Amino acid sequence: MKGERILTIAILMGGFAVVGGWAVAAQDKYTLKVTNGLAFSEFRGYESWQVVSISQDGPLIAAILANPVMIKAYQAGIPGNGKPFPDGAKLAKIHWNPKKMDTFPTATVPGTQHDVDFMVKDSKRFADSGGWGYGVFDYDTASNAFTPGTMADKPPQGNDAKCGFACHTTVKTRDYVFTDYGHR
Repeated sequence: MKGERILTIAILMGGFAVVGGWAVAAQDKYTLKVTNGLAFSEFRGYESWQVVSISQDGPLIAAILANPVMIKAYQAGIPGNGKPFPDGAKLAKIHWNPKKMDTFPTATVPGTQHDVDFMVKDSKRFADSGGWGYGVFDYDTASNAFTPGTMADKPPQGNDAKCGFACHTTVKTRDYVFTDYGHR
């Protein structure tokens, strides 16, 4: 009888360890950082931010999301009115590999996730990159995990908080933001 209890307790503890391991693995993305400190954790909750627009960039499709600070700025006419976005404005761009919808094959929808890109406006922290910090985190479907982007990516990611600055200089007059707020 005592041996059965010990076995039952061991099985339960093993189950809790597995479940606990899953919980820790699900939280790993929030421990990731790019050089100069831009962290995935700064974008906690991005999954429920409002959609700004959608795009197709090469073979990938994307949804561009913004936090409430950024949405309020867009609604005030930024960047079209020539004013800069305020500090605290954040964008997330989720890229997916496209696939044909199973139930409606003429439609293309998000398939497996490819990566997520982040931008945050902090004019003091990122003064040398137009006031914006950038981060790219690649997604691996097999491991269900994110990793910081690398120079092997297309386009190459310098893996620091300024990795997107060179590309975004083409829209300097728009406070380094490509995406317009989509009409509703």
